[in-house]
Amino acid sequence: MNESSNNLSPKNGKPRLRFNAYWLYGLLFLGLMALFMTNDFDSTKELGWTEFRALAQKDVFENIVVLNKKNMLEATVRNSEKPAVFSSDDIRKGIGSNVTVRIPSPDKFSDFYDKAVQEHGIKTKVSFKESDDMFWNIIYSLAPFIFIILISFFIMRRMAGGGNAGGVFNVGKSKAQLFDKDSHTRITFRDVAGLAEAKQEVEEIVSFLKNPNKYTELGGKIPKGALLVGPPGTGKTLLAKAVAGEANVPFFSLSGSDFVEMFVGVGASRVRDLFRQAKEKAPCIVFIDEIDAVGRARGKNANINSNDERENTLNQLLTEMDGFASNSGVIILAATNRADVLDKALLRAGRFDRQIHVELPDLNERKEIFGVHLRPIKIDRTVDADFLARQTPGFSGADIANVCNEAALIAARNGKNFVQKEDFMNAVDRIVGGLEKRSRITTARERKTIAYHEAGHASLSWVLEHANPLVKVTIVPRGKALGAAWYLPEERQITMREQLLDEICATLGGRAAEEVFLGEISTGASNDLERVTKQAYAMVVYFGMSEKLRNLNYYDSSGQDWGFTKPYSEETAKVIDEEVKSIVNSQYERAKSTLSEYAEKHNLLAEKLLESEVIYSEDMEHIFGKRQWVSRSQEILEQKERENAG
Repeated sequence: MNESSNNLSPKNGKPRLRFNAYWLYGLLFLGLMALFMTNDFDSTKELGWTEFRALAQKDVFENIVVLNKKNMLEATVRNSEKPAVFSSDDIRKGIGSNVTVRIPSPDKFSDFYDKAVQEHGIKTKVSFKESDDMFWNIIYSLAPFIFIILISFFIMRRMAGGGNAGGVFNVGKSKAQLFDKDSHTRITFRDVAGLAEAKQEVEEIVSFLKNPNKYTELGGKIPKGALLVGPPGTGKTLLAKAVAGEANVPFFSLSGSDFVEMFVGVGASRVRDLFRQAKEKAPCIVFIDEIDAVGRARGKNANINSNDERENTLNQLLTEMDGFASNSGVIILAATNRADVLDKALLRAGRFDRQIHVELPDLNERKEIFGVHLRPIKIDRTVDADFLARQTPGFSGADIANVCNEAALIAARNGKNFVQKEDFMNAVDRIVGGLEKRSRITTARERKTIAYHEAGHASLSWVLEHANPLVKVTIVPRGKALGAAWYLPEERQITMREQLLDEICATLGGRAAEEVFLGEISTGASNDLERVTKQAYAMVVYFGMSEKLRNLNYYDSSGQDWGFTKPYSEETAKVIDEEVKSIVNSQYERAKSTLSEYAEKHNLLAEKLLESEVIYSEDMEHIFGKRQWVSRSQEILEQKERENAG
């Protein structure tokens, strides 16, 4: 049923009037106007010119105001003289003390007044005014009421969440944005690079909506809901937009926070209204972004009242998704990066039958994502998507889009006609390390300390087998860091104990170099110490890689936590502390001994840093020789660089 048919009377098909809140404002305004016109707040008595002159000569008026343009005057009678002017009936009716008189002209009145002062000695005060407009009198009288109406209207608009017609009466309506085949959403699966498995899952949903008989003939049923789970920036919302662009069915899109409101019962009302609209448009898709805003687990916080508005909204959502009433033809898509806090009832089969994990892209997926974002950018032949993908390990799709945009801005800032490879590398440096701050003042001693510190990291990363190989190191301050280094980590699914130990040792290389070569340590290693402490603690508590606590894990992956006590005794806590200290201290001593072994080459590297401020892997190879252990990623990268050079 379309919207126009809903406005017709069921008996004769004629349009019927629908209630509108603006009617209240109109009726209120008309009532105030009628009250103003019918109620004389300060009644006056009109006197003739002759009668007025007789009374004025007796000095019964306290003051007179002459209206020049109207040839009228208003006079106020003294309280003691009211019986001489007003009759007993007038006084009983509560008439005021003012009278009005139509005069021949202001000049005639002036002549009369001057003569009366001379002959009778009257003491009436006289003033002259140009006019007294009745229209402005009405406006001034109604101004407070108009102000109250405007304030009420503004508050009701805000309560309704913006420009919804109907004001407060629509506060319980759903805020979902509807997309259909006539909408201008042109994002398709072609715009979603990588995410092959996730796209396959949602493509199946789109295929079912387009051709349901293909699945129902075999007795199958399409999943009622799919939950997209993954870190921020991996493309969950983009995938939902692609579904909206591909499917030829209505698509409702809203955020989980749209259900949350300060008024009791509004969230549940919006959920009911959303599913009512969805059932009318079925088959359709409903997409709820950041569903953790409304789908948090119930009963975890003892301070929350059992009648909490958020819980009421979640209960209504659970009922609408899979309750007693039929909900066929409505498919729910939701996205979150915090699936661990969601209520178990929300995740069960029948509500969200599938959980689609959208992870950070690997090497090949990053290459595809670069291919998508490089389309609108003017690049030259030095730019290679494969090379850029290898230089951005751990980047999400949003990060890659930011790199491409930042590179275009850098090239435009430098007046280039095309975006080059150098611009992309500068963009990566800008995003990872922050903005260069060459204006920051550092002393010669501080620069030397920073150079030896960064050279310590670079040296150990080059000589240790499992450490990440260096790409670039600089002593130019970036962001909050006084120096920065970029490495090319090997992308692996599991990590061995030796690999973790080598990474800890390389991270401690900066502090070790300060102690070995400068004889003193600085605060510049605070971030390094934080990282190695967390990594060593994870080895002991989570991975069971310590000598005394083998094969034990004290992490609860179910998300239920351990309550108010630790999952181990105080004696075990002491053992954990000892094991963490042992791992960190042993790797620190290893770092110092390794740097002492390569002292001459380390010093050359530090002096090179002081001289040029930036060094690359080619400089490392020139000083230390070719790296003995080359990861598979590094081999592919070097082969690609040789092909480009050839």
